[in-house]
Amino acid sequence: MLILSRLKGEKIIIGQDIVLTVLDVAGDQVRIGIEAPKDIPIHREEIYKAIQAENQAAVKMDLNAASLLKAVKGK
Repeated sequence: MLILSRLKGEKIIIGQDIVLTVLDVAGDQVRIGIEAPKDIPIHREEIYKAIQAENQAAVKMDLNAASLLKAVKGK
């Protein structure tokens, strides 16, 4: 993990297309602005984990539905 220190208003550039800007620092909270192409998804960690869990649950439901369909067709 790369660890960088930045002050309010300073930027971090990732690759050629992504720019992170420190907008504000208040106590233990930091506001960050992110400029990136529209095709790059950007999520907070807790949202990303919720999306992953939902996707995994959907795959399990699809597998269960497929096995039920096979069972019904087999009878």
